[in-house]
Amino acid sequence: MRDCIPPVERLVITLRYLATGQSLASLHFAFLIGKSTASMVVRETCLAIWDVLHPAVMAQPQKEDWLQIADIFFQSCNFPNCVGAIDGKHIRVKKPIRSGSQFFNYKKYFSFVLFAVCDANYCFRYIDVGSYGSSSDSAVLGHSAFGQMLNNNELDLPGNTTLPGTTYPSMPFVFVGDEAFALGEHLMRPYSSRGLSIARRVFNYRLTRARRVVECAFGILANKWRFLHSPIHLKLETAISAVKAACVLHNFVRVRDGFNFEDSLSHSLESPNPSGVRGTRHGAAVRDHFTAYFLSPHGALPWQLEAI
Repeated sequence: MRDCIPPVERLVITLRYLATGQSLASLHFAFLIGKSTASMVVRETCLAIWDVLHPAVMAQPQKEDWLQIADIFFQSCNFPNCVGAIDGKHIRVKKPIRSGSQFFNYKKYFSFVLFAVCDANYCFRYIDVGSYGSSSDSAVLGHSAFGQMLNNNELDLPGNTTLPGTTYPSMPFVFVGDEAFALGEHLMRPYSSRGLSIARRVFNYRLTRARRVVECAFGILANKWRFLHSPIHLKLETAISAVKAACVLHNFVRVRDGFNFEDSLSHSLESPNPSGVRGTRHGAAVRDHFTAYFLSPHGALPWQLEAI
């Protein structure tokens, strides 16, 4: 019998595919292996990468970790008590067999959703991969393990604390997202774009400065692992494994490359789109307290009125 493909060569083949997005036919000619063998190597190696790196670079944060994340968010994005930015990214794939229109999204192509929670260092703290492309971000969050832990207060978030420079009231630690998510005690979203006052426009600007990190993380991920730039021509299960492997490799590389923050002072306010997702009254009260803080002497930024 022929010798098996050694682990080093399996890793090289997989990294070549993830980093370049080459077709299996290209791998077949480059490494002199069969197309089905290349597919099997990519699938098995991606599973191994996820199993090995996930506990090391994407472990569930504890209370001390959340506090460190919040400190970095406040230093780099000027948003206090923020422990993560959340968003979803559509991963383009070929139409899965017998899937109907479940994976056909509003952008008019087939995809599944990569939902991610990101810290201010552009590292993923939690991911959920494989939801139908036709699902909304809010639905993906609700069905994910992270969303259920958030609703049940099982994330080990720190207790409420006052905002910097204030003595009242005690505010919860929050995640920030766009208009697709429902407002909650631990989840902030922008105000609707209709008839915004100056205070609400300032809040939307400050939230956008914090929320942009997850968008930047998706951009870094796609530019580092360029198989995400084109439709993934793999079986659905293999494509999901490849995306999960790319996410943990993203964290692995970010930690070892170091963190270089971009100048975010000129970041412009995005115009939010109205959404029908409703929030809670307590979440609205928390958002109003943040809004008041961002206009107070302790929380205001010198350039925020010019930026809006």
